[in-house]
Amino acid sequence: MRNPLPPVPATLLDIEVAAELRRGVPTARLVAAPDNDDVEPLEIEGVRITGKAGDVQTVPGDGPRWIAGLGGGEPKEYRKTGAALARAVNAALAEDVEHGGKAFRAVQLQLPEEAAGEHVTELALGLLLGGYRYRVSGDDPKPSVRTVRLVGEDPALPELVARASVLAAATALTRDLANTPSNVKTPAWLADTAARVAGPRVEVTVRDEKWLAAEGFGGVLAVGGGSARPPRLIEMAYKPSGAAPHLLLVGKGITFDTGGLSIKPADGMHLMRTDMAGGAAVIAAIRAVAALGLPVRVTALVPCAENHVSGSSYRPGDIVRHYGGKTTEVGNTDAEGRMVLADALTYGIRRFAPDYVVDAATLTGAMKVSLGLRTGGLFASDDALAAAVVSAGSRVGEAWWRMPLVEDYAENVRGEFGDVRQTPGGPGGITAALFLREFTSGLPWAHLDIAGPARSEKNYDEVVPGATGFAARTLVELAASLG
Repeated sequence: MRNPLPPVPATLLDIEVAAELRRGVPTARLVAAPDNDDVEPLEIEGVRITGKAGDVQTVPGDGPRWIAGLGGGEPKEYRKTGAALARAVNAALAEDVEHGGKAFRAVQLQLPEEAAGEHVTELALGLLLGGYRYRVSGDDPKPSVRTVRLVGEDPALPELVARASVLAAATALTRDLANTPSNVKTPAWLADTAARVAGPRVEVTVRDEKWLAAEGFGGVLAVGGGSARPPRLIEMAYKPSGAAPHLLLVGKGITFDTGGLSIKPADGMHLMRTDMAGGAAVIAAIRAVAALGLPVRVTALVPCAENHVSGSSYRPGDIVRHYGGKTTEVGNTDAEGRMVLADALTYGIRRFAPDYVVDAATLTGAMKVSLGLRTGGLFASDDALAAAVVSAGSRVGEAWWRMPLVEDYAENVRGEFGDVRQTPGGPGGITAALFLREFTSGLPWAHLDIAGPARSEKNYDEVVPGATGFAARTLVELAASLG
């Protein structure tokens, strides 16, 4: 019987580079928007072409089948246009097949002369990710285009496309893992899948619940204690010869979150299959770093657990002893992400002595309120590292906004019966970050709260409904900037 689950990693389309157009292959043309509102839009075969970024029109006749707008020609507009074009081409292919027409599986695209460097990278990212699909179905999936030929003379095109393909694959893998339903995605499944997809240059060690108990991972064990599916710790290591800087990545791997005894409302709980999006981004990022052969050592840790409700669930009022001995007063079992991250941060810093520490997590609803659904929250103890994260995100099309670690709230984290409070009073995103800072040993550290942009309900730019894959590309680009 055919497994209805999509493959992990998903198969993305191929982008070929060519010097000239090929006869018989459907063609798309890119056009810029007029410089001002007084210029009449282009009209081809009776079709009005605005040139706005992402506006794709199908044109009859013997010329290009699609005309896609580039707007003002900014790199991010190329990404938006590439994604819109991929969706339009797939829709046309499905319609052709439905009406008995001949299926095409390749299209070609003439690059404008001014398209180079970042423009090409962004266009490729849009083409690769705009047509991403995740659907569990017993029916045959709709056909999709397999190959896009970029036609241009720039000798740098193959290298630009190859790098964009690795970045897109990281985003797609993050989406794959986060979209996988939680009746499949147990902590053990996530760990086994990480080991399977890591690639030959990444060493993977999976720690089970017995090892976690022996080593004193109290936070992970407390959160995972209510589930019949025991927790795991995923350890991934990329150690190229001669690498100097060492980057530790830690990602929240809650494979489903009911909220525990502090149970969530039923509305929206189904989305908690993506509560391990930070862990997915970390897994995908180290895989991509290795694929690119970057000269930086990277260690990735993903503490995995299900936060469930049962007689063995941890309780508000409990005091949990983390790896390393620090104790936390539990105030709300739905603040489970910081509990597992605290263990992993301490373990990673003590075990591997990194130069930089970055964690990624769908941590707080407060960040969704503060920044909306398209911008990640960035907290950092080091200005240079914060600037590097923002810059890295800007280069790969992911937006970050630095939030303050307000010291006036730091005292709220101090515990009365334990060392620290899990849910101190004050603004939720800030106090959560201050809690995590207690476990970073003063190292240069950045905390990426992706609760808002990790999921989407609609298409925008290269994003499709479901898990977005947010943060994976930033982490890869950050590693590249450190190397």
